[in-house]
Amino acid sequence: MSRLIAVRLFFGALTLWAVSLVVFAATQALPGDAALQILGRDATPERVEALRQQLSLNDPVAVQYMQWLQGVVQGDLGTSFSNRQPVAEFLAEPVMNSLILMGWSALVATPIALSVGAFSALRRDRSFDHTASMGTLVIASIPEFVVGILLILLLGPGGLDLFPSVYAREGGIDQWILPVLTLSLAVAPPIVRMMRATMIEVLESEYVQQARLKGMSERTVLLRHAAPNAIGPVAQVVALQLAWLAGGVVAIEFLFNFPGVGKVLMDAIENRDVPLIQASVLLIAGVYIVVNLIADVIGLAANPKVRVANR
Repeated sequence: MSRLIAVRLFFGALTLWAVSLVVFAATQALPGDAALQILGRDATPERVEALRQQLSLNDPVAVQYMQWLQGVVQGDLGTSFSNRQPVAEFLAEPVMNSLILMGWSALVATPIALSVGAFSALRRDRSFDHTASMGTLVIASIPEFVVGILLILLLGPGGLDLFPSVYAREGGIDQWILPVLTLSLAVAPPIVRMMRATMIEVLESEYVQQARLKGMSERTVLLRHAAPNAIGPVAQVVALQLAWLAGGVVAIEFLFNFPGVGKVLMDAIENRDVPLIQASVLLIAGVYIVVNLIADVIGLAANPKVRVANR
């Protein structure tokens, strides 16, 4: 197990390095001049050239990349072009907001999705099962951005006016409802389907049938024998869906004007704030890679066959 985790860590670091190459190349390909973007169109050529020298924009691309990568390894993410503030300091609050948003979405989606999937398995081929299957299929086929818009139209000021559709710093906890609900609906369908399929398989297993033949109550059979064995394989799917949140949160934060790292990234792209773009993408990729690593470990721990196959 330790060797497999070490291999996953190596490939995770390799993936993060590849992401750094791609994001650096992408920011270099952005149109316009970063120095001119900062100073404005009325700046003199001398001032623009002086700022380019200050920001090392005249250095060869390979030199710029190595300098940036060295800073990242040392914990220095650079200085924002737009506000001249250290990027690490500037991102502290948005990253925390995004993690809280992802955490609440996971806490809402996971228990509900597991419960719906388990109950669908218990009511297999009945009306609840058919309704849940159709509902998850429809939700899964709709992009999360569209789900958010539909929720705004239904529950926001344009509909029932239950929750605000745009985040405001002076607002209350209710402004978290729509972003959390949107992300929860986006990650729940795969968990529901996996829990249903696994629970059906477990309920038809020999050890569950033997427990029933011994006269155990259905409640005991479900809680002591069926549920624990069903949740193990589903845990990896849950972890993978949580990893998806790291990327899916970008569009949702932009939609609801939520002050997270996704909103910062979109604003940085608009302002051509290269250090902020690079740091935001690296952080999102890092969270995705770490959660995927956790998902792999959970999958190996829950499935002995997978452990043996990877030896």
